[in-house]
Amino acid sequence: MMQSFKLSRLVFPEVLMSYFDVVGYQAHTDRLDFWLDEKEFLDLDDYKKGTVRSYGFTPEKVIQDFPLRGKPVFLHVRRRKWRDTSTSEIFSYTYDDLTSEGTKLTPEFVAFLKDTD
Repeated sequence: MMQSFKLSRLVFPEVLMSYFDVVGYQAHTDRLDFWLDEKEFLDLDDYKKGTVRSYGFTPEKVIQDFPLRGKPVFLHVRRRKWRDTSTSEIFSYTYDDLTSEGTKLTPEFVAFLKDTD
């Protein structure tokens, strides 16, 4: 388990491993797919309220990352939904650094592609 965790931190962008767990993997002949779900961590203010509960997941967002072994890598990311039981508000946390603006690519992959021009 610990070796798998260490390997994941080398392969995936740091923000993904800080906030998400790898929950699935599938290798195809022409691509690699990984499924990631947001960890169940509350923002400190929401935790202090005591009324915020996990409420399922958002639909997955597919992000393209660096190729591995010559195959494109697709990350299927689901953010956690939260519900404040005192207000019935349903919300999700956002992570601005998951994809590069205007793309469905990780910022690291976009930087790499720009450097190859």
